[in-house]
Amino acid sequence: MAVSIRLQRRGSIHNPFYHLVAADSRAPRDGRYIERLGYYDPKAEPSVIEIKEERLQHWFERGAQLSETAEKLVKHKKITLSRKK
Repeated sequence: MAVSIRLQRRGSIHNPFYHLVAADSRAPRDGRYIERLGYYDPKAEPSVIEIKEERLQHWFERGAQLSETAEKLVKHKKITLSRKK
């Protein structure tokens, strides 16, 4: 099973809110996920980004791939990820 770390859209029309989740790459965007790793609220001023760094590192070490947007959020929070050897 290929795991991806990506955003899952929540909220209402014109009021988006996103959860950062670890999900099977074959699952739909807003469908089933394995674990919720944090959230992103772009409408707040300033925008709010909360990430569980330990759990993110856990999934990254096990081969999970970050989506482009998730990677941008991780870089914005200045979180460094490394794969175990």
